[in-house]
Amino acid sequence: MDSFNDVMRAAMDYCREHTAEATYSYYISGLKPLSFENSNCVTLEVRNDFICKIVSDRYTTLLKDAFKSVLGFDVEVKFTTPAPDPVKAEQEAKRDEQSLPSGRYDFTFENFIKGPSNQFAYAAAQAVAANPSGAYNPLFIYGPSGLGKTHLLNAIQIEIKKNHPDFNIVYVDCEMFTNETITAIKTATTEQFRQKYREADVLLIDDIQFLAGKESTQEEFFHTFNTLHNAGKQIVLASDRPAKEIKSLEERLRTRFEWGLTADIQPPDFETRVAIVKRKAELLDLELPNEVAEYIANHLKQNIRQLEGAVKKLNAYYMLEGIAPCIGVTSTAIKDTLNDTQPLPVTIDKIIDEVARTYNVMPADIRGKKRSAGVSAARQMAMYIIREITGLSMENIGSEFQRDHSTVVYSINTMEKNLAKDQHLKEMVDDIIKNVRT
Repeated sequence: MDSFNDVMRAAMDYCREHTAEATYSYYISGLKPLSFENSNCVTLEVRNDFICKIVSDRYTTLLKDAFKSVLGFDVEVKFTTPAPDPVKAEQEAKRDEQSLPSGRYDFTFENFIKGPSNQFAYAAAQAVAANPSGAYNPLFIYGPSGLGKTHLLNAIQIEIKKNHPDFNIVYVDCEMFTNETITAIKTATTEQFRQKYREADVLLIDDIQFLAGKESTQEEFFHTFNTLHNAGKQIVLASDRPAKEIKSLEERLRTRFEWGLTADIQPPDFETRVAIVKRKAELLDLELPNEVAEYIANHLKQNIRQLEGAVKKLNAYYMLEGIAPCIGVTSTAIKDTLNDTQPLPVTIDKIIDEVARTYNVMPADIRGKKRSAGVSAARQMAMYIIREITGLSMENIGSEFQRDHSTVVYSINTMEKNLAKDQHLKEMVDDIIKNVRT
C-alpha cells in the first residue's frame, strides 16, 4: 500500500463486505483516518459523540479485523471526534432536543391508549366525568408510577370543564395540598385555605399516598373530604398503592377512600405498549418501522413514560443527526433506560424534605439548632431513615446536622427502641421510606 489512505480504503471495502448496507452507511462510511502511529495504532475521526459511542461499542472488532486483513498484523483502533467550532456549537445549541417537536398531547380521553390493563379505570373515569358525583364518589385510582393515572385525572377535569363551564374544579397533587396546609397554619390563613378546597364542585388530588404520616394534613383533608362528600361534590384520588397499603393513613380516611369505587391500573400488555409507541411516533411525524416499535415494546415493559421517552429520543437522533430509526439505533437509545431500572438514588435532602412535611416543620429547622419537641422528633426520624437507606457513617450523618457522632448514635438508638414498641411510628417510617423512593 502506498499510503495510509490506501489502507483505509481497503479496510472500508472489507467492512462493506462484512456488514449490512444500512450499518455501513450510518456508522462506517463516514470514518476519517487521522493517524497511524508506530505502525500499530490507528486513530479514526467520528463525526459526533453519539456515533462515536456506537462505533466504539459495536464495531471496534470489525475494524480491527479489517485492518488486519489489509496489513497482515493486529493494530489498536482509537476514535476521536472533531474539536468543536464555537460558532457552530452555538448554532447547534439552538437546535437542541427541547426545540424539536415534543409530540405532547392533551391529556384527554381521546388520547388515552386503552388496553386490558387500564380499561376498567378508563371506564370509571369516563363515568365520573359524564356524571360528576352521580356515578362513583369518591373514585380512587391506583397503580405504579408512569401508567396513566395523571392522564385520567386530567381527562376528567377537561371533560367536566367542557360540559360544566361553571363548575369550580380544583386539581392539585398531595404535596401541594400538604405544603398549603403547612403555610396556612404558619400564616394563620386557615380559613382562606379551607374556602379554596371546601367550595370546590370537583376535587382531584394526585399522589394521595403522600398524606401518610402527616397528621395535621390528614386532619385537614378529613374535614375537607367530609364537607365535599356531604354536599354531593365529586372527589377523585390517585395513588401509587391501594388505600389499605398506605400504612400510617388514619383508618377513618382509609375507609372513606373505599366508600366509592377503587380502580387499578397495571403495566400495559405488549399490544398496548406497541400502540402507545406508534401513537407517540405519529404525533412526532416520525416514520417508525414495525420492528422498531415492537423492539421498544419488548424491552420497556413497566412504564409508559419510558416508552414515550424512547420514541422522543429516536426522533431527536433523526432530526439532529439524520439517523433513521432502526434496531441498532434503538438499542443504543434505550440502553440508559434499561440500565436504570432501579429507583433514583435517594438523597439526604429528599429524606429531610419528606420528614419535614410529615412533621409539619421546616427542613432548615431539622438541620439546625432548634430543640422543640416536634423538631427534635423529626430530626431523630431523619437521622434514622438516612442511616437505614444510605448506610452513611454516624460521623457523616452528624455533619449533615451539625452534630457530633454521639448525638447521632443516641438518636438512632432511641428510634430503634421506640420502633420496637410503637406500631404507628413503624408505619410512619415505612411510609416515609416508600414516599422518598417514589
